[in-house]
Amino acid sequence: MNKYLIATLCTALLLTACGDAGNKQAMDESHAPTADGGHGHGVGGEKLTHFTDKTELFVEFTRLVVGEESAFAAHLTRLADFRALPAGKVSVILSGGGQPDEVFATETPTQPGIFRPEALPKQAGERELAIEVATTEFTVRHLLGPVTVYADRKAADAASGEHDEGGIGFTKEQQWKVDFATAEVVKRPIRAAIAATGTLRARPDGEALLSAPAPGQVQTTGKFPQLGQAVKKGDILAYLTPRLGGDVDMASLQADARKARVALDLAVRERSRMESLFKDEAVPEKRLLAARAAEESARAEFDAAQGRQGQYGGGAGGVPLRAPVSGTIADVRVSPGAFMQEGALLFHIIDRRVLWLELRVPESEAARLASPSGATFRVEGVEQSFEIVPGKNGRLIATGGAVDAVTRTVPVLFEFAQPDERLRIGMAVKAQVFAGAASEVVAVPASAVLDENGVPTVFVMSGGESFERRPVRIGARDGDWLEVVEGLEPGQRVVTRGAYLVKLAATKTGEIGHGHAH
Repeated sequence: MNKYLIATLCTALLLTACGDAGNKQAMDESHAPTADGGHGHGVGGEKLTHFTDKTELFVEFTRLVVGEESAFAAHLTRLADFRALPAGKVSVILSGGGQPDEVFATETPTQPGIFRPEALPKQAGERELAIEVATTEFTVRHLLGPVTVYADRKAADAASGEHDEGGIGFTKEQQWKVDFATAEVVKRPIRAAIAATGTLRARPDGEALLSAPAPGQVQTTGKFPQLGQAVKKGDILAYLTPRLGGDVDMASLQADARKARVALDLAVRERSRMESLFKDEAVPEKRLLAARAAEESARAEFDAAQGRQGQYGGGAGGVPLRAPVSGTIADVRVSPGAFMQEGALLFHIIDRRVLWLELRVPESEAARLASPSGATFRVEGVEQSFEIVPGKNGRLIATGGAVDAVTRTVPVLFEFAQPDERLRIGMAVKAQVFAGAASEVVAVPASAVLDENGVPTVFVMSGGESFERRPVRIGARDGDWLEVVEGLEPGQRVVTRGAYLVKLAATKTGEIGHGHAH
């Protein structure tokens, strides 16, 4: 791991701690928490973790006693970016039990993400606890389930004591300061896939290498083509003034064409005059036939002269260098006034609206390529994966029928439209070729899985500030998702960003698990 991540963790470990590492947190499949004992708030305390679609709540509070203030420390995280909620109104709501609702609110955090409403209950008994969060953008309610309001402190102290569950401590303040996120373990369709490597290519009719047709000097048309410039098929990019063999040059070719034009005009007029005279029976037919032959001969000379001139452009600027395809100029190998030899590359033009993905599948997996149903691929430097869905944004071009004798691979070629701007022709890719129907399995984002000495490992969130290292058995990969064959259940949450920091925190648990000043 790079020095930046280690430095980031060290910074995080020095932040004000926000709860001990071993407090029991509760999150079942529906995210409904259960209360438990904790330490850090007096004789008895509760720590609960709960999620809505907008926010994560980790709340600590002392056991509720009639007539006594209980300070709530509500740690609120925005799930959109897993940062501390900067502002809002937070209300503690006690309801049910045949008693009127009691509401205790605060409208400002003591620091970003931490709100401290104080509850002063008036009715004892079993109540339903909820915490409502209202901001300018949304209002959500965390339904935390039943909670006991004790008649007196003696009854509260007599309740079951604390229970330390252990685990890896990583506080909310630390989570908010680093690149951190969690995701729920879900059941979703995963397709069987084959690993492959490959390259991004342009279509054969979507790429052109424009070369010099003859030795000559390149001249501008006005504004010389630039890298990244969009061009259309037929656009003149520049002119090439050729160096012709012997005494021939462009001027002599143009003179020959003009002479042939004059001779043709004379022959046309002579043939027209002979036709008029023959009609008046002033000349024999032989003269008319000779005039017509002379015209055809002059026309042939003119066409030949034009053809010779056309081979070198026929314009005053020389040979026009036209774009063979529409697209974007990907490379410019010449500058105005440069002398280029015949065949030298001048411009590289590509049409990136549609690309080809050329993959190589290992020979050992070739038997599974009967009917590829799509592919997903990644490139270096981009975290996101890209998917090709036949019938939607692409299609299968072909599957090779022979194994390459050198690489021992089988080619598979896909075409896809409107690629991401970050993709470039020639990029190497790591891909998955889908080779079967999807099946519903337990799955997690691929970013959640770390390789620890060959053992796939995830960090399960057991509470808002507590985590557990969990070895898992991995199955098929489908894009950014991995099948988990063993080790996780739907409804649990795993760390998807910052897992390595939690791993490092495991070595510091004894140092960072305490120190709250709630």
